[in-house]
Amino acid sequence: MSKNQKNPYTENDNRLADVIAAIQVMGTYKFYKLDFSGWADRIEGKEDLGNYWKAIFEQHPEFFRLDSKQERASLVWRRNYQKLYDVDEETKISREAYKGLTDDQKKRISRTPLTNSDISTLINTAINLHGGELDHKKDSRWWISGAIGLAGVILGAAIKAYAA
Repeated sequence: MSKNQKNPYTENDNRLADVIAAIQVMGTYKFYKLDFSGWADRIEGKEDLGNYWKAIFEQHPEFFRLDSKQERASLVWRRNYQKLYDVDEETKISREAYKGLTDDQKKRISRTPLTNSDISTLINTAINLHGGELDHKKDSRWWISGAIGLAGVILGAAIKAYAA
């Protein structure tokens, strides 16, 4: 990330909370991938915020990915699992059983939801990344207090020299 580019974790005061909310919902919802309005509705009950959530998904590729058409988003970790989760029965099915399904039945098969431990790991990662960015932002301003002090000394010296 270039020095002039804002970091998504520090540009929005609610960003960490939004990332955590998205991880929780996207990790446990029966379907692993939805369009942006669908995720907006699931995460905060406001379908019209689809563009806001699209931006969050795009700015956090460490957690989220868009499909090839850039129309739907999913959680990276969950994409790692095979599509063998029957959303109606809430159970995992075998590969052989999946092969025997009709196209309509396959639409009801998703990727396995994440465990509480998986979600906890992702949330801790988000918190650590956010904390690291806050530390980096703080570290990048180390010179400000010194510069203000130096400016005060120079100003004081100039005033004293002018008054003399």
